[in-house]
Amino acid sequence: MGTDHRAVWVIAEQINCHLQSVSLQLIGQARKLADQLGTLVEAILLGDKIEQPARQLIAAGADRVYLGNAPELEVYQPELYTQIAVNLASEQQPEIILIGSTDMGRELAPLVAAHLKTGLTAHCIDFVLDKELILEQRIPAYGGLLSIVCPEKRPQMATAAKGVFATPEPDDSRTGEIVLIDIPTDLPGRVKTLEIIREEPQGVPLETASTIVAGGAGAGDIDGWKDICELAAVLNAALGSTRPAVDEGWAELETMIGQSGKMVSPEVYIGVGLSGEQQHMVGIVGARVMVAINNDDKSPIFEQVDYGIVDDCRKFLPALIEQIKQYEEKKNTCE
Repeated sequence: MGTDHRAVWVIAEQINCHLQSVSLQLIGQARKLADQLGTLVEAILLGDKIEQPARQLIAAGADRVYLGNAPELEVYQPELYTQIAVNLASEQQPEIILIGSTDMGRELAPLVAAHLKTGLTAHCIDFVLDKELILEQRIPAYGGLLSIVCPEKRPQMATAAKGVFATPEPDDSRTGEIVLIDIPTDLPGRVKTLEIIREEPQGVPLETASTIVAGGAGAGDIDGWKDICELAAVLNAALGSTRPAVDEGWAELETMIGQSGKMVSPEVYIGVGLSGEQQHMVGIVGARVMVAINNDDKSPIFEQVDYGIVDDCRKFLPALIEQIKQYEEKKNTCE
């Protein structure tokens, strides 16, 4: 294609033959970068019976998919997946590798980077090329955005979470190449998956919720946290949290929103007892209405929301919950 730049890669992820949305979102970003570099978008996809997900990657913008299709790849295996990705990257020498910041990606990305002796930037929220066509990997830091570059080592590697970028519209008319890759047979395989037990999600999923109630350290204690949980329940909202709430043991890691948690796009976001630090707020993408409840009128969160309530959430929430319950009872009676 008349360029010194090699391909932009995405290491895609599938679960039960279903392509994860973050992989499609990263294909969209890879397409943008590759077009500027004048090169190809390529993806690695590993699993079993995954021809259809491979075609989805092409429809989303990939020019070539390296397909590892074998029963032993059905479930993510760290050593085997790493070896395949490293062998292929060493052979093809991609310019950039993007990986989803998922449970798999957070383990696989540093393993691949270490073997390739290159850098890795985690939890990026934007990718741009500088005037030298070097990838600026942007992460939230110090109340703004910090650009990280890898000027010498290749490939340039980064991860991004689901929901940071838009999912490209599929174009089923696109054509691309699917290349079957060899699966190493000499790897000892010190880890073997014996059984998978999937936990059924409880409540409203954060990623698809139209209303989210998120709590922070201002809850004070477990009783204060229970009030936040009850507010989410009476509003039929998803429950979110900040890192301090998780560290205190009040909330599960799966509820954490932000740079190292989940990205969400609710219609309504209600932040309770949290200060509005960048690491959390960066996880809220395009919320239509944002509300904050905090007893510190100088808290940064009040500069980022549409409506602010200055009050102790441990006193305010019980009264608010009671009012909501009364409203619901009255509405049901009228109906």
